[in-house]
Amino acid sequence: SDTDSEGADSEDLEPDWSQLNTDTATLLLGPAAKARAPKASDGSDTSWKSTSKANGAADVSVKQSLSPFWDTRIGADMTVVGQSQALTSADLLRQKFSPDSPPSQSSGTAWAAITAPGIGSIWDKTAIEARVDPAQEQGKLGTSLSKSLPLGGQTSLTLQNGYNIVQPGIVPLPGIAAQPTRTYQTEQSARLSLADTGTSFIAGQSLSSTEDKWLRRIGAEQKLFGGVTVNGAIGETALGIPTGRLSASFRRSW
Repeated sequence: SDTDSEGADSEDLEPDWSQLNTDTATLLLGPAAKARAPKASDGSDTSWKSTSKANGAADVSVKQSLSPFWDTRIGADMTVVGQSQALTSADLLRQKFSPDSPPSQSSGTAWAAITAPGIGSIWDKTAIEARVDPAQEQGKLGTSLSKSLPLGGQTSLTLQNGYNIVQPGIVPLPGIAAQPTRTYQTEQSARLSLADTGTSFIAGQSLSSTEDKWLRRIGAEQKLFGGVTVNGAIGETALGIPTGRLSASFRRSW
C-alpha cells in the first residue's frame, strides 16, 4: 500500500547514527592511525645526548633540526650537577684550583647553527654558529672552514680554520649596562684520524685579540668500547706556562 511505501522510505532516510561511534583519533589521523606502528624519525625530531663526567656532573645537549636545507638547527648545551651531590669544604677548595672539580651549580648555553658546503677545492664545509651564555653574560658568533683530505685506507686529515667574535653583555641584566668590548679569536687545527683503530691526533693553535702570541696545543683521542673515549692534550697559557689535560668520557644517545 501507499502507507507502507511511505513508511519504508522514511526508514531509509533515517541517519545511520552508528557512524559516530568511532575513535576520535581516527578523525584526526585517519582510520589506520591507531593500528599504525610509529614511523621512523626523519631527522626533524628533538634529540638528546648525555655524557657523564668523572667529576660527578653530566653534559647534556639537546638539538632540534629546523630545515634540511644547509642543515639548519637549534639547541642547548647544559652542565647538570646532581642534586644529591653534597659538597664538602675540600670540594669547594678544589673548585677554585682544579679544572676537573665538580661545578657548584648547573649551567647552560643556547645556540643556533648552520652547516653549508664550501667553495670548490678550497674547502668543503662551512659552519656558522651563534651562541648565548646567560651565566657568563656573553654571546659568541663563530665561523669555521674545514677541508678533509683522504690519505688512503681509513686514514684522513682534516684542516680547519675558525674565526670567532665574543661580545660581553649581549644579554644585559636589569640595571647593568652591556659591556661594549669585543674579543676576536682565530683558531687553526689539523686532525689526523685513523678510523680502523679509533685514534685521532690533533695539533692546533689559537690567537685572541686580548693576547699577543699564538697559543699552541697538541692532543690525542682514543675511542674505546661502549661509547667510552679518552682524551689528552698539552698546551700553554698566555704566560708561556705548560698545561695538560687528561679526561675520559662516556657518551650515550637516546
